[in-house]
Amino acid sequence: MFELIQVSEQSYYIQSPAKIGLVKLGGQDVCLIDSGNDKDAGRKVRQLLERNGWHLKAIYNTHSNADHIGGNQYLQKQTGCKIYAPGIDCAFTRYPVLEPSFLYGGWPCGDLRHKFLMAQPSDAQELTQDVMPEGFQIIPLPGHFFDMVGFRTPDDVVFLADCLSSRETLEKYRIGFIYDVAAYLNTLETVKTMQARIFVPSHANAAEEIASLAQYNIDTVLEIAEKIVDICKEPQCTEVVLQRLFTDYGLAMNFEQYVLVGNTVRSYLSWLKDTGRLSARFENNMLLWQRV
Repeated sequence: MFELIQVSEQSYYIQSPAKIGLVKLGGQDVCLIDSGNDKDAGRKVRQLLERNGWHLKAIYNTHSNADHIGGNQYLQKQTGCKIYAPGIDCAFTRYPVLEPSFLYGGWPCGDLRHKFLMAQPSDAQELTQDVMPEGFQIIPLPGHFFDMVGFRTPDDVVFLADCLSSRETLEKYRIGFIYDVAAYLNTLETVKTMQARIFVPSHANAAEEIASLAQYNIDTVLEIAEKIVDICKEPQCTEVVLQRLFTDYGLAMNFEQYVLVGNTVRSYLSWLKDTGRLSARFENNMLLWQRV
């Protein structure tokens, strides 16, 4: 873990639970794409930088999930680097309590206020094209999270953040986190058409070809949507839909999984209602979903 892997003349990634991109900018200067999941990850990255005599200029966050910004605060304090994050995710990076609050839909209990869902705050500025190093391209990748982006480096390496999961992860858990199902599917269709020297997803193997994995992710989303519609052949409340999915897919319910999968399932229900496949009504002061 935390092995440095070179994929082109300028571009590397650090093997970690969520891959960290590292790109040489010239001389001893480098930038990071994301920073790992916690202070310990940041410390290991700093040690790697020191071993290679590199100077960290900036961290470019793809989005604000804790496993991507967890090393921000430590690295910023140690190196003085600038930090940039896109759109709404910049606010989440500055005020990380927003993530568990958003996931839960209220003030998060202590079981949700931990480093896996709530990073330490960092002094992030909004990511725009004019703050990027020369030759870098920002790639909008909405769907998984609010304003998530990826990056194309000057030597044609594309970092894809969390816009797709590995086959192994989907086969084990089936339901990956999605905030906006329609945007997520559109993003995957776009990714299918991309060409690059190599693609580096955060939670799948780096690969020269990405279209087949993108299609597998699309197929999995559509499978889950069909399952939800089938569950709702009779009127069901959200909690019953969630319970059935956990049971049918062999998932174990705890606070973390409840908010991650629950948030995703509510996004599916919204999308299915907006596309005319489910109806919603209130009966006996309960919201019920039913197949149209």
